[in-house]
Amino acid sequence: MFRRFVTVVFLLVALWGCLAHASGASGHSGTYVVKSGDTLWSITQHFYAGDPRHGVWDLEQRNDLGQSVLLTPGQRLVLPW
Repeated sequence: MFRRFVTVVFLLVALWGCLAHASGASGHSGTYVVKSGDTLWSITQHFYAGDPRHGVWDLEQRNDLGQSVLLTPGQRLVLPW
């Protein structure tokens, strides 16, 4: 009886693991359309709750922007948080 119970529990856990979707560990992402005068710092301060320096780094990495960043109005950025 116990062996059957353990087998059923194991199968249920395995099924749940197979059907589970991605956890979204990077957070909910959205897009932002750059407006005139926007900077990575200003965008980060508006949307990111933590230290803006970390948010700017996340934004640069998610959008492959590199170190010298020139944003243009109408440009779409993926928000990593």
